[in-house]
Amino acid sequence: MELIGGILTNSLALLSDSGHMLSDASSLVLSLGAIWLSSRPPSPRKTYGYYRFEILAAFINGVTLFVIAGFIIWEAYGRFLEPPVVAGSSMIVIAFVGLLANASSALVLIRKGDVKENLNIRSAYLHVIGDALGSIGAIVAGLLMLLFSWYIADPIISVLVALLILRSAWGIFNNSVHILMEGTPETVEHDEVQKTLQRIPGVKGVHDLHIWSITSGLDSLSCHLTVDDEADEQSVLNNAIKTIEEHYQIKHATIQIEKSRIQHSNNECCY
Repeated sequence: MELIGGILTNSLALLSDSGHMLSDASSLVLSLGAIWLSSRPPSPRKTYGYYRFEILAAFINGVTLFVIAGFIIWEAYGRFLEPPVVAGSSMIVIAFVGLLANASSALVLIRKGDVKENLNIRSAYLHVIGDALGSIGAIVAGLLMLLFSWYIADPIISVLVALLILRSAWGIFNNSVHILMEGTPETVEHDEVQKTLQRIPGVKGVHDLHIWSITSGLDSLSCHLTVDDEADEQSVLNNAIKTIEEHYQIKHATIQIEKSRIQHSNNECCY
């Protein structure tokens, strides 16, 4: 509807919003597919299951937002030089219908999904919010053109919407790349975890400590603990597992216990 309306009214704001919504419809399908795939059980070939596909979906969504924003800005540049006449009244009606659709989608995601912690759901939610902002911008531009014949409002609103899209895109892109690069979760401090483990009775040192996210809300940890020769390895291990789970909510921890007779080679790649 917005695509046809944008062509008939000659509105870049509507055309850009229709392109944004088309891309977001595809992104929502991708996000839905990611949720379905992530529910599949692990296999000998995929020992972590398909959880990471959610992050891949979020990454793709972030990239598409960059592309869309770039296209909008490029098209707006030509209209700044020669603002065309736009049918403001028709543009307002069509944009309002688009706003209702986006508001309904956002409400469903807020009520039924985790838009704060789940990166995949949050990327889908931000896509919908970006669409709603595009519809609001189109309505504002339509009013300005209808009341004041200020046709340059069309590309101005389009660029403002594109900048908002870029802001959302950067957050999604940055977070998804961080997880794909197996970076330390933002909610966990690497040095703090190391100090916490070193305070466990019997622990002399901590090395090869790695903390990463498999997907949103599912963190993992692996490390080597050097303990006193007189220490009870099983007692130290049990203490370490409980400490990690209680302090950092990390339930998937792989911990190797070592005593002085273990000669562990140094590896510069491991922190």
